Amino acid sequence: MLEVIPAIDLRQGKCARLRQGDKDRVTIYADDPLAVAQQWRDEGARWLHVVNLDGAFDERDTENLQATARMARSVGIPIQFGGGIRSRAAAERLFDLGVRRIILGTVAVERPALVAELVARFGAEAIVVGIDAKQGKVATHGWQAAGDCAPLELAQRMQAEGVTRIVYTDIARDGMLIGVNVAATAELAQATRLRVIASGGVADLPDLQALAATGVIEGCIVGKALYEGRFTLRAAWQAVGGAILEK
Repeated sequence: MLEVIPAIDLRQGKCARLRQGDKDRVTIYADDPLAVAQQWRDEGARWLHVVNLDGAFDERDTENLQATARMARSVGIPIQFGGGIRSRAAAERLFDLGVRRIILGTVAVERPALVAELVARFGAEAIVVGIDAKQGKVATHGWQAAGDCAPLELAQRMQAEGVTRIVYTDIARDGMLIGVNVAATAELAQATRLRVIASGGVADLPDLQALAATGVIEGCIVGKALYEGRFTLRAAWQAVGGAILEK
């Protein structure tokens, strides 16, 4: 069954969404991320996907970390957290806050040895690599820097370092409600046999059903479609054949 994971993107402590990762194209959906997290929990979420947008842009992120700590203490479902994690100390701090999994993006490209170190220290279940694709290449530093590494190449490098799960994002589709890139996501999963979570562009329930139908994609992160009422999280679970956990 496809795992449907609602996203909570944090910008200055508030729940926000960007279009194609552009920090100048931001929409604030809620002032209280904890209330949003509780809503997703009540609608059946088994995981939360929290993104530290300020950290990804190398900006002050104290408010985002405080909001994450409140969610980890109060919501009762596990959090996977990404954005600006570029040192062992940053990773340890997040685990101390109660985060269950961390997502590493820029360091996977620039410091693969750190990824291997964190896998060895915390275990493969706790370490996820985020592969963010832009025109066929992996982007870093909050999607602001374009690299020369192809997604499959990076996935294979990370697999060699002990990584077992990745989040694959098609940047061109992120926040655009134009449909998820099912083909590219499935191809990456099939080529590597890694557990792959899709991200970017989910617009409607058929997108989720198409991902589920591949049989090789573990989950999907959903953001703007939920916030703009394209469907409810309960409807998403029903669409992919999942049972809703009543809270």
